[in-house]
Amino acid sequence: MPEWMTLVVATRNPGKTAEIRDLLKEFKVAVKNLDDFGPMPDVKEDGRTFDENAYLKASFAARILGMPALADDSGLLVEALGGAPGVHSARYAGANANDAERCLKLLQAMQGKSNRKAVFECVISIAVPAGPALTYEARCEGLIADQPAGSNGFGYDPVFFYPPLNKTFAELTMEEKSRVSHRGKALAEFKAEFDKVLIWIQQQMPVPAIPRSSSKSSANSAEV
Repeated sequence: MPEWMTLVVATRNPGKTAEIRDLLKEFKVAVKNLDDFGPMPDVKEDGRTFDENAYLKASFAARILGMPALADDSGLLVEALGGAPGVHSARYAGANANDAERCLKLLQAMQGKSNRKAVFECVISIAVPAGPALTYEARCEGLIADQPAGSNGFGYDPVFFYPPLNKTFAELTMEEKSRVSHRGKALAEFKAEFDKVLIWIQQQMPVPAIPRSSSKSSANSAEV
């Protein structure tokens, strides 16, 4: 395998790509995203779990591009709502709804409910073209606030209250959130084991064929 490896982040989100690139900057990995490869068909995220959806995105990109690929899927599970919005977190208030509309629908659904327990869950999948994948996952427990608070973050952050810091996720600094959030913890575990991930990828990826024009000494060295 080459000394440097390309890892595709199966997203067109530049912020997410930059986050992964910064996370892995000490490793010999070239981090690219889907925009680096031109037009590609969209993958249908119809999995029943975050694990299934993360794998669908990662394995699809890996097969299409012939490179190892990473994808994540995450969402909010509210106990009083039977685990909703769950895998439908991004589409909870409709396909074209914005974050404020999703938060509003959630607060309306929680009216009159005394049980405010909720969990943010994130799953990261790293797949190779042949199909196998590694999975990292993490959770963060909290409560659904009575009303939105804070202007940082995105998604349901303004209504997800984190008791240990006595703030909603939208009131946390980026550094605070990266330490305690579901996504931050999953990424930290992924980074801590990335040396092993690289070895696993090298074992799973096919070895390039040796050109017929290679010299005898080159062939012998490749067999060692």
